[in-house]
Amino acid sequence: MTAEKATSPTHLTRLLSQQLMRHPPFSAMAATDVADLLLAASEVYHAPGETFLSPASGAVTHVYLIRQGEVAARRGVAGDRHYEEGDMFPIGAALARRAVTSTYEAASDLFCLRIPVDQLEAVARRSPPLADFLARKTMQLLELSRRALQASQASLALQELSLERPLRDMLRGQPVTCSPTTTLREVLQTMHGQRIGSMLVVDEQQHLLGIFTRQDVLDKVALAATPLDTPVAAVMTRDVQTLEVDGRAENAALLMSRHGFTHVPLLDNGRVVGLVSERDLFAMQRLSLKQVGAALRHAGSVAELAASAQDIRELARSLVGQGMQAKSLTALISHLNDLLTTRLVDIVAAEQGLSAQDFCWLSFGSEGRSEQTIATDQDNGLVFVSDSPEQDRARWLAFGDAVCRALDACGYPLCKGNIMASNPECCLALSEWTQRFDRWIEQGTPEDLLKASIYFDLRPLAGQLELGLALRQHVAQRARPVPRFHKMLASDLLRRQVPLNWHGGIETHDVAGRKVVDLKLQGTAIFVDVARVLALSLGITETHTRGRLEAVAAQRGIDAREAQAWCAAFEYLQMLRLQAQLAGGAHAGLPAEQANLVEPGLLNDIDRRLLKSSLNVARTLQQGLRLDFGL
Repeated sequence: MTAEKATSPTHLTRLLSQQLMRHPPFSAMAATDVADLLLAASEVYHAPGETFLSPASGAVTHVYLIRQGEVAARRGVAGDRHYEEGDMFPIGAALARRAVTSTYEAASDLFCLRIPVDQLEAVARRSPPLADFLARKTMQLLELSRRALQASQASLALQELSLERPLRDMLRGQPVTCSPTTTLREVLQTMHGQRIGSMLVVDEQQHLLGIFTRQDVLDKVALAATPLDTPVAAVMTRDVQTLEVDGRAENAALLMSRHGFTHVPLLDNGRVVGLVSERDLFAMQRLSLKQVGAALRHAGSVAELAASAQDIRELARSLVGQGMQAKSLTALISHLNDLLTTRLVDIVAAEQGLSAQDFCWLSFGSEGRSEQTIATDQDNGLVFVSDSPEQDRARWLAFGDAVCRALDACGYPLCKGNIMASNPECCLALSEWTQRFDRWIEQGTPEDLLKASIYFDLRPLAGQLELGLALRQHVAQRARPVPRFHKMLASDLLRRQVPLNWHGGIETHDVAGRKVVDLKLQGTAIFVDVARVLALSLGITETHTRGRLEAVAAQRGIDAREAQAWCAAFEYLQMLRLQAQLAGGAHAGLPAEQANLVEPGLLNDIDRRLLKSSLNVARTLQQGLRLDFGL
């Protein structure tokens, strides 16, 4: 049975206040705030064994506060739970206005107060102890979500590092091949230049004719004193053992073990599409940050860097499985991408006879903020030293073009907006860059604002770093005293709508029959944009979004807990993006623009609640910006 009656401002209310104030968070709250909760509450009774709340009950509109008795919550996403006197539940469901996932049952004679969620939130807005209590509940949900993601990605990581992995997933660009008439001298030069241990010999249709390995160099060339002008067909190994690309890594391991091979060509419908080596199989078992970093630093060719780029993505999945969180993981991905780009810039500069003292390679956008995820394209530029920029620009454009094309070969697609060092607008002397940025700040056309949102997150990466640092300092100094520019940036970013409907539900859109939210454009980009405009208005030189938010909070005297909520929401959305990208990585045909899409209806209950909560934080930040700039 259930009994219910409203409380009233009587002696009973004062007694209930005294009883509740023995428990947190009520013990730290003002007596008037506790009284306000009680005045809005109603009393209920449930008999032992009675189920009074379940997923079938619908959206939660009240929280329960136990005055006397105990409650058992069973079969929820957080496991079985037990509540007793002073406990309040179900907080997460109530704040999200959704149904519970557990079934709640009275474990004894149960007396509760039912408090409307609207009143709970109203009191929390003026009561820091209650607000902090509710925020900590949200942080607990974040931890549950992190653990669930860790478990799922750990399983995928183990599959990636096991011999059950498909051979197709081990393909790393186009195989290095030659025709049967190619001379030994040419073959050996190619093998040495690209640091590869074998050469596949194919006909015009890419059908395999044979293979030439380092072992053949010793047995059939050096010891046999074979002239280097001899065609490779005369010394190659014929009747080569091959595998279909749809097989598994264990097939390659067994074949190598049985026959003593170190390389096995991979075929797709009779055509050569790749080569798996003994080294590749061993690398699967020992992939580590140290290994990947060392490979990047010592790479001698674009082909080696392309192989390491794939290792970066595999390592990211492994680290998610080990529990690494979004802030650290995106910083690590950016760090490894920095190493790759820096090494690539060094290789190309050496090939073209350029001095590192004469230029600075710049990164923009997410790379400039050190917030790269797995699905990322190029945003870069070049500052060069010159007294005659127009005369020297062609040489530097050729350098920028070579680097950008090599990055594309490594799996970092060319920027569709052409924000790359191969574009004359992104290949400038320092004075040209400062003049361009000054014009954007002072004139601020819509096109300028769009560019500023990318370029002003700049970070020097390779070459003479002082050139890039001077440019970043210039932006901070010139942008701070121009409120018109700040207001235009704020007005522009407020056009981006948070995907929440009028009653607080997640608003999706249709993409190929899927009801989705774009976690980048409708989520993380809002935090990034708000952080940028506030940082520029305060003269903050930091480019990392979390660093900007923390610096803004410190300068404005904003409570540290509120700043923590901003950062936690942003980093949760970042982690959800990584999860979507890792899940989509197995589908080769997935368009890049779909890499950040998530279907809220397919999320587990915890992630769906946290997605909504994080989007609410984004909307609150936008509302604050609207007030700051009178928009």
